[in-house]
Amino acid sequence: MPFRKIINDPVFGFITIDDAFIFKIISHPCYQRLRRIHQMALAQLVYPGAVHTRLHHSLGAYHLMRDAIYELRSKGISITDEEDQAAKIAILLHDIGHGPYSHALENTLIKNVTHEEITLMLMQKLNDEFDGKIQMAIEIFTNNYPKKFLHQLVSGQLDVDRMDYLIRDSFFTGVSEGVIGYERIIKMLTVFDGELMIEEKGINSIEKFLISRRFMYWQVYLHKTVLCAEKMLVKIIERAGDIKAQSPSPVLNTFLNREYDSKRIENHLDEFCRLDDYDIMFSIKSWINHPDKILSLLCKSVVNRHLLKIVYSDQEIPEELLNQKKDLATAKLKIKKEESDYLVFTGEVENKTYNNKTEHIHILFKDDRVKDISEVDNALINQSLFGSVKKFYICFINTDITL
Repeated sequence: MPFRKIINDPVFGFITIDDAFIFKIISHPCYQRLRRIHQMALAQLVYPGAVHTRLHHSLGAYHLMRDAIYELRSKGISITDEEDQAAKIAILLHDIGHGPYSHALENTLIKNVTHEEITLMLMQKLNDEFDGKIQMAIEIFTNNYPKKFLHQLVSGQLDVDRMDYLIRDSFFTGVSEGVIGYERIIKMLTVFDGELMIEEKGINSIEKFLISRRFMYWQVYLHKTVLCAEKMLVKIIERAGDIKAQSPSPVLNTFLNREYDSKRIENHLDEFCRLDDYDIMFSIKSWINHPDKILSLLCKSVVNRHLLKIVYSDQEIPEELLNQKKDLATAKLKIKKEESDYLVFTGEVENKTYNNKTEHIHILFKDDRVKDISEVDNALINQSLFGSVKKFYICFINTDITL
């Protein structure tokens, strides 16, 4: 009897797993850990429904990859069964290297190592465990496989990763601006000269896709309260490490008190796979009663959602304003001036609608002409949307916060 499992997904309905080896990967502890990593970190403090996980997202991206490969094959694009399986494995595992709270703590617990690098380490570890059966998936993931369009489906301007997180994050936050016509985009996919492209009929759907990304970044991912909460999470981990605070989670202690680079983390992948959001939140709840007033205040503020104030600005934050807020924090909490850095800080965020310098969305016309999405007649994605939009922010202690 052919292998077949179905998973009921709130966004796409039933997701079919019809490959026993792929199901074996899904069942692996390294993959199941994604159940315990929130997709949108602390966005739930603004959008209460945003509690979905990296596992939800990776399964959704797998589903879209399955549909995309079916459509490309139906158009005569040569994709072998082995390539089909490898592309699905690559997208299933593309986020396996995310640490706790996803992007919010990137480069905080493990410095100078990206989640993509850890993903590759874990894929190589699984490849050894599965006797080389995911080697092709690794080549697709790293863009070392001859058929470039397979990598572009995993990571590119039109990848199924972006399609899923937009529609999924929109669903769980209730923000309708993120809704995209993903089914039509997939129907319009094609391959020309080895590159993934969109048929001429799909131009409007792609423009809507890009504009939706822009709206979702400002309205959800870079929402000022979400940003503030996630920066406070970073400050908690930094303060805990600086004062050598002990976590009730032994595996978190391993990462709090050591510096890791790419070579060292490769020797601690088993510990990494035991680390998830639960370790962080359990520690934060425990540290509410820590004798260090800064760590205690930050933890209490995040748990009870009594966050720092945050202000966005189109201009860089003046040094005088920063020092003024630090002086207020120092006086209010009776702490040292340098300790106020945990409670008063500045930064900047950036949002790009479309970067036509590093990656392109190519439109294939019926006469085999190829144009960038920005070059089509009456292009909505034009020069005015190429550049990045940058905003500056300051976070500072709320005057009604109490110890």
